[in-house]
Amino acid sequence: MVTPLPATFHQLASVQALGKVLADLPGIAALAASLRPGYQTIAPVPAAARPALLAALAYHRTTPTLYITLSAESALRAADDLRQWLGSDQVWLFPPADALPYEQMSPGRDVLARRLAVLRGLQTGSFSGVIVTSVKALMQPTLPPSDLANATIRLQRGMQVSIEETVVTLLDNGYQRVAMVEEPGELSRRGAILDVWPPGDELPLRIEWFDDEIDSLRRFDPATQRSEQRLERADIGPPHEIPFWRRDEALRRIDALDMSQLRREVRDEWAVAREQLAGGQRFEGRAFYAPFFYDQTATLLDYLPPQSMVALAEGHLLAQHADEIDVQAAGYRDQLLALGELPPDFPRPYLRWSELHLKESAKLVVVDLSHNEYPDALPPLSFGVPPLYGGQLRRLIDTVVEQVRGGELVVAVTAQAARLQELVGERLAQETVSGRFVPIHGGLEAGFTLADLHLTLLTDSEIFGVRQRRPLAERRRKTGTTDRAAFLRTLKPGDYVVHIEHGIAIFDGMIRRTVSEVEREYLVLRYAGEDKIYVPVDQIDRVTRYIGAGDGPPTLTRLGTQDWERTKRKVRAAVQDLAEELLRLYAQRQLKSGYAFSPDNEWQRELEASFPYLETDDQLRAIAEVKADMEKPTPMDRLVCGDVGFGKTEVALRAAFKAVQDGKQVAILVPTTVLAQQHFDTFRKRMAAFPVTVEMLSRFRSPKEQDAIIRDLARGKIDIIIGTHRLLSNDVVFRNLGLVIIDEEQRFGVRHKERLKLMRTEVDVLTLTATPIPRTLHMALAGIRDLSVIDTPPEDRIPIKTYVVPTDDHLIQEVIRRELEREGQVYVVHNRVQSIYHVAERLRRLVPEARIAVGHGQLAERELEQVMIDFFEGRYDVLVCTTIIESGLDVPNANTIIIDDATNYGLAQLYQLRGRVGRGATRAYAYLLYNAARVMTNDARLRLEAIQEATELGAGFRIAMRDLEIRGAGNLLGAEQSGHIAAVGFDLYSRLLEQAVRKLKQDVDELAETATDSSVTPAVMAESLRAPNVSERVLVAPLVTIDLPLTAYLPPDYISDETVRLAVYQRMVDATTLDEVRGLRQELIDRFGGPLPEPVLHLILWLQIRLLALQAGVASITTEGDVFFIRLSTPLAAGVRERLRRRFPRDAAIAFGPQSIRLDRRLLGSQWPERLLAVVELLAGYSGT
Repeated sequence: MVTPLPATFHQLASVQALGKVLADLPGIAALAASLRPGYQTIAPVPAAARPALLAALAYHRTTPTLYITLSAESALRAADDLRQWLGSDQVWLFPPADALPYEQMSPGRDVLARRLAVLRGLQTGSFSGVIVTSVKALMQPTLPPSDLANATIRLQRGMQVSIEETVVTLLDNGYQRVAMVEEPGELSRRGAILDVWPPGDELPLRIEWFDDEIDSLRRFDPATQRSEQRLERADIGPPHEIPFWRRDEALRRIDALDMSQLRREVRDEWAVAREQLAGGQRFEGRAFYAPFFYDQTATLLDYLPPQSMVALAEGHLLAQHADEIDVQAAGYRDQLLALGELPPDFPRPYLRWSELHLKESAKLVVVDLSHNEYPDALPPLSFGVPPLYGGQLRRLIDTVVEQVRGGELVVAVTAQAARLQELVGERLAQETVSGRFVPIHGGLEAGFTLADLHLTLLTDSEIFGVRQRRPLAERRRKTGTTDRAAFLRTLKPGDYVVHIEHGIAIFDGMIRRTVSEVEREYLVLRYAGEDKIYVPVDQIDRVTRYIGAGDGPPTLTRLGTQDWERTKRKVRAAVQDLAEELLRLYAQRQLKSGYAFSPDNEWQRELEASFPYLETDDQLRAIAEVKADMEKPTPMDRLVCGDVGFGKTEVALRAAFKAVQDGKQVAILVPTTVLAQQHFDTFRKRMAAFPVTVEMLSRFRSPKEQDAIIRDLARGKIDIIIGTHRLLSNDVVFRNLGLVIIDEEQRFGVRHKERLKLMRTEVDVLTLTATPIPRTLHMALAGIRDLSVIDTPPEDRIPIKTYVVPTDDHLIQEVIRRELEREGQVYVVHNRVQSIYHVAERLRRLVPEARIAVGHGQLAERELEQVMIDFFEGRYDVLVCTTIIESGLDVPNANTIIIDDATNYGLAQLYQLRGRVGRGATRAYAYLLYNAARVMTNDARLRLEAIQEATELGAGFRIAMRDLEIRGAGNLLGAEQSGHIAAVGFDLYSRLLEQAVRKLKQDVDELAETATDSSVTPAVMAESLRAPNVSERVLVAPLVTIDLPLTAYLPPDYISDETVRLAVYQRMVDATTLDEVRGLRQELIDRFGGPLPEPVLHLILWLQIRLLALQAGVASITTEGDVFFIRLSTPLAAGVRERLRRRFPRDAAIAFGPQSIRLDRRLLGSQWPERLLAVVELLAGYSGT
């Protein structure tokens, strides 16, 4: 019998549309109507069908649905599916706080924000979608609804309330006062303006008062600090789930605890924590004390309105898992009591499953969704499980055609919908029954069958054997900047700085001085012999932080000598030589005719649609830049720099596929055999639906297999070859190589790098790196090599908690056991092969229940491969290994890393090792161990501090700069350059090099454009770079001397924080257009309030004069008595002078000379600033004539 097609079946364009078809089925409507408050079972429902069933039922409900799953990971997957069935705005995720019971650790800001957003959303009563959570999240207490309501401040425009009262309330609620709001939970007051960021809000809030009335409410971008969206009203909820306003009550409860059993140092820690709580301070582990603040225990269930549905994913399994959490927590508690680390009367910080009273609830509709059949269960629709095809597309097509002939409806929810339509459509075109196979673009976890509708729903899991995960959450907004102003915010008194004209000094802070009745702000720089110079803030661009090339402090410059000029001359010459060397390679590429790849086709779009995650904006930009380079006729040489796990592999995969579409071969070079294997698996799976041959050449292949691969490569039978440096061997020959992708180039040796350098002039080259080696980083920034930076983390990625602690067996035991209790895996990094087995044996004694494996580079190839694969597949709990895991190994279930003797690693290496964990949605931990008995060098201490500070995701690019600062920039551009870097500092060195390169690059580009015959060879091009007096081209930024009787500065009572003032000054002097200056003026009013104080208005006027003077070729504007002199760098053209005279006829106050203009201040009167600006503006306008 042929099933009648549902009316809307032909128009299905999304999973959401299919969900509405399911919701309209009579069986769903009947089931929805039969649900009553109390506990009931719906069975059998396969796991894959549960999101579809819940979504269909949600269409019939007016109250929210809470879906409880086993773990945080399963909740995340279920939420992803539900977003596709219902739409993103109808699905919320309520994650667990990171800490285990009795653990002294605060939840991450992102987790806290999500939890509070759900609580606040439920309290408003406007949500009727689905909330997804896990057993652990539900067992954790939270703010009672009444406390949340009382702590929420509701503001609206025109409301009468004082700013002082608002600030006091927010501080009592737990907000942290800062100079500039950059994170949720912070507030900053500047006069009549208050910035505050409520957790759960995507953007912070800026409130401006007029007297005691709220004048405006607006959202602002934390990266730019500029307002974006005006509001009529806003709610500010508390920044924590702890009611800090009950501090006194909590302290009384803490004081009543029995501390007699605690060790002395633990009692001391409790005393310190008590003082911090009393003072309202933020500290790590503050959430540990939450039980003392609650009068009553509440959970997420208390926020659900009556008649809400609570769906359990296998209720008996959830209860069992809750019992396991309880048993583990009780065991940990007993352990802490035995060690004297916990008072015996410390309250239990979670609820047991039975205390949630789900089975007894008369208020909620509780449904247990079970896979098993139960005699008294409510009958759902007749769900089943579809067959698996595992990439066998011929069998799939045959089965689908058979089903369609039999009257079945087949829906394929796949990331490769168009490709599947192409494959199946050819066969179905010959059939009489059409419209019964519908491919939909999507990424569900798994498929199901539904007999009521004669429907089979297939996903990539059944079709290709690959589970797709594509979160449909909003793209994350970038917060944070890497510009010089942000870098300057870290400048503090005592830091070494470099002044372009005067040399290396110590920054002693800022000071206001009055000179000739004019008040300005100055940077105080201290030189050798305690000599000081005062740098006006308008010349702040002449000062940079000193980053040198050695461990020791630099030598301060002696003022009044020629030392600094001599130093700069030497460095200029060295910079020029280096620029020429770098430009030769660039010139060769410019002259070499490469291959211009075709624009994207339909297959390219299909492959890209199969990406199982949501691309970040940075990632999309990097992909677009790579493709643009590939479509040009000159060879590409692009560096993609992105943190570990931020999606560089996807950029490479799309570039590789693009190259293959044009019949070109692709070589992917990786530093380790293990990474080769992982890339091989990824590329093969993603390209399974397309006629692309992917192979691997590494130590994991036998000599016979390698010979066969090399032969096929030469014949063009292999499209993409992935391998280690074996690919660089002389016997490896390509038939038509078009693209080389290099992963972590710094891991290859000098000989291999030379081979790669040759490749760069012949084919397109794409280099990927997580922490750029300084040479690569510098070349990219200087414009020789194109750079794409991915510094936005993927959705749902949680920053890694990092601890720097002395080596301690008890700690190691506890850390490993905690991870095993979470059903996770652990890396233990020990970088000495000779003692690695002793370490593994010690761990077996400490944690006998753990399955422990050892992996290092001296194992036989097959043995190492097997160890890594077994760990990846979960056959081992702990991998004791060397830094072989540093590059690219991706084990999502490994969420703890212990690094032994962490002082022996460089910062970049520590950063990459730490990045091996935290690849999923579970909180990850890194423990950096050091030997307490050994004296730690200052360098090592700074490295460990830096890695601990860099907890924010995407810190890799900035870590490269910090690494330079600590280890010195000695290897930046080769050893021969380290002395020059030390002499002038990295920042000035880089600026000089960048200018040299820019000028030479301009020459090369001009020559390349005019090269119309073969006479302009790379050798001729290189020779042309050696122009006479070439070092004179390298000049620092031009400086106009402006000396005007204007009190121009940022008053401390307008911007009180010195570091913020420094950053604003830097922004001002970095402005290059009048539009930027106008934008800065608006920004100041927006951020700090208006009207602008007179010194600030003068500063803006000064900026405008300076920019116009630069444009007009003015050398200086000075005041001599009552006369202003504008002196030009070159004589005024006669025509320009005549036009100026006509513009100011019979004006006795202004006189025009051959190379200067004279303005009489007495005759100009109080309007002199405007008249002076008008003259300079005209000069700038005439400068091109």
